[in-house]
Amino acid sequence: EVQLVESGGGLVQPGGSLRLSCAASGFEFSKYAMSWVRQAPGKGPEWVSAIDSGTGNTYYADSVKDRFTISRDDAKNTLYLQMNSLKPEDTAVYRCAKTPVAFGSSYYFERYPYDYWSQGTQVTVSS
Repeated sequence: EVQLVESGGGLVQPGGSLRLSCAASGFEFSKYAMSWVRQAPGKGPEWVSAIDSGTGNTYYADSVKDRFTISRDDAKNTLYLQMNSLKPEDTAVYRCAKTPVAFGSSYYFERYPYDYWSQGTQVTVSS
């Protein structure tokens, strides 16, 4: 059974940092590209970032570029999202998602080609 379990969300002040983790099990984690997607209250889902398998190429939405860093540890079957310089508009439920492919592109990842999702973790940026 595929499972994606997140941790690391919470309340942080503007300008602060958080690190999200997504522990994967039930599939060969190293073989698949992974993404982070968020959804703010009253809004649709927004793709945030993705990372290929193998090459580790990374992709970011313009809204988070230069502030967020996606990474993966294939030995630990874990996906990460380091979020720096957080803004109130980053407030959302964040979910990690598995793709059915090894690598893609921003164009591909933005179209939500995901076969499994985590339950989501709340990130609130507020003073």
